[in-house]
Amino acid sequence: MTTAAPEKQKHGLFNRPAKPYVHPYVGGALLGLVLFLAFLITRNGLGASGGLNRLIAAGEDMIVPGHIDQTPYLLKLAGGDRNPLDDWSVPVVIGAIVGGAVSGLIFGRFKPELNKGPRVSNRTRLIMAFLGGAIMAYGARMARGCTSGQALSGGAVLSAGSWALMMCIFAGAYALAYFLRKFWN
Repeated sequence: MTTAAPEKQKHGLFNRPAKPYVHPYVGGALLGLVLFLAFLITRNGLGASGGLNRLIAAGEDMIVPGHIDQTPYLLKLAGGDRNPLDDWSVPVVIGAIVGGAVSGLIFGRFKPELNKGPRVSNRTRLIMAFLGGAIMAYGARMARGCTSGQALSGGAVLSAGSWALMMCIFAGAYALAYFLRKFWN
């Protein structure tokens, strides 16, 4: 009878053993607490799409400042003497990125990986991820907020538009699930 070789111990910041995820109810309660504190301290909720738009506008303002001054949508964010980074949503986005990286390092989940179904190529998965992200980004601009801003912040203040948007997102996902199941099974 042969025995399997013992696994090597993982050491170092990037090779930590993965710890289990927090229970969903605990995570939801913690997220609710963070949202409450965001409203209490900053008088704003949570949301990322506005901060990402401002980061992109800041980059564009550095590279081609004339374009910002000619585009009405971008002129609201930057241009002239306006600093696009002077908004509450920018630190939220930067904090989410840095916080996610730190959490991944601490809990042993900081690694490059591509989650996909067994019969899906890497190329197909990346194309589908890009298309889904582009559609969601376009929808976030049309809805005047991303899912975090609409569902969390808008839903918390009982905004009818936010509730309607989230029902549409869930209905759309449910309707497409049958046709996209091969990407996960």
